[in-house]
Amino acid sequence: MKILVTVKQVPDTATKIQIRADGQGIQEDGIKWVINPYDEFAIEEALRIKEKQGGEVVIVALGPSRVEEAVRQSLAMGADRAVVISTDAAVDPAAAATALAAVCGEEGFDLILTGKQAVDDDSAQVGPMIAANLGLPQVTVVLKLEVDEAGHRLRAERELEGATEIVELPYPAVVTAQRGLNEPRYPTLPNIMKAKKKEVRRVSMDSLSLALDPRVTVNRLFAPPERPEPTILSGEPEETAKELVRLLHSEAKVL
Repeated sequence: MKILVTVKQVPDTATKIQIRADGQGIQEDGIKWVINPYDEFAIEEALRIKEKQGGEVVIVALGPSRVEEAVRQSLAMGADRAVVISTDAAVDPAAAATALAAVCGEEGFDLILTGKQAVDDDSAQVGPMIAANLGLPQVTVVLKLEVDEAGHRLRAERELEGATEIVELPYPAVVTAQRGLNEPRYPTLPNIMKAKKKEVRRVSMDSLSLALDPRVTVNRLFAPPERPEPTILSGEPEETAKELVRLLHSEAKVL
């Protein structure tokens, strides 16, 4: 079974983000870049399927030269090889999905796994749009996945509000991974050394000859306003209650 896993490199969630002076992006100096956490669940699930049924796990990533670090980490987890779509340009979800779908189509596959969303922009659009570009069935935010290789079908469980939904679909298909699907493994030292020798094929975004006109344009980024200092009330309960009501009415304007 051939499984493709799309991987995005994102800033570590513990990193303090600073907006560039022109408001068109973030300051990248000093940022620690990591594999998108939801993509790690997708990688782990692909490896588990391979361990049960055999086959190949291929990482497909898009981004500037620094994305190779995330790719090598994915290979160290156990993926067999990788394809990197190289671009220094900012790419919106629609363009990213179009480029990823084009490379996935060239590679051929039985299953495409992605994270449910990237933690930097939280768009949650790329996986479903890859499926749309390739004309494939899809199931998102999956917490459990079973592969029936004989029947060429998938059985996926999704958690809804107050319920669990079970979806059965044929593959090839696209599945997006939710937290709870599995526990991603840590790369071992031997696998880290092996990853250095694994194949990484590089494809220029321009060489794909795709119409990648952005559907989303960022006019300006800005940081959220700082939270005001809290107001602490003290004194007799009756007077404190009256002051709380006054503040909620006149300042917070929630009453």
